[in-house]
Amino acid sequence: MQMLMPEPQIFVERTLALIKPDVVDKEEEIEDLILRSGFLIVQKRTLQLSPEQCSNFYADQYGKVFFPNLTAYMSSGPLVAMVLARHCAVSCWKELLGPSNSIRARRTHPHSLRAIYGTDDLRNALHGSLSISSAEREIRFMFPEVILEPIPAGQRARDYLNLYVKPTLLAGLTALCKEKPADPM
Repeated sequence: MQMLMPEPQIFVERTLALIKPDVVDKEEEIEDLILRSGFLIVQKRTLQLSPEQCSNFYADQYGKVFFPNLTAYMSSGPLVAMVLARHCAVSCWKELLGPSNSIRARRTHPHSLRAIYGTDDLRNALHGSLSISSAEREIRFMFPEVILEPIPAGQRARDYLNLYVKPTLLAGLTALCKEKPADPM
């Protein structure tokens, strides 16, 4: 009986992660937790945003009561911006972060990063993108030089593999078989 295996698919999603000013000193510890959770840190930089830059970054929060405090807090010191990648990166990062209110996170998600490192609703230690589209916008904001290309899926992915990857693999593996080296590595 032949077992049917699904065709391998490549879904690498990216999200933005920010280590906020009050926990920058825990950067190594947080990065270790990120890596152990299956994320790849694609890009990273330390920067300090001006209040104006914070206002632009959090433009969707404009008009809310906490907006002035948020921009003051986020511009109060350096922060670490990272592009994280993995399968379902946005949802996995949000799950690892826990609720945005750190006090509630300690009650409902005690092992989440915000429960561990956050102080309250405003000083919740870390930021995560809410959706794939907001992740793209936020990554472009923090890393203006980055080129975000859509990841091919379905027929486009198969076409790419057939056109570029398979011929190269075939040529390389054929050459390897003809040589039969003692140590192929």
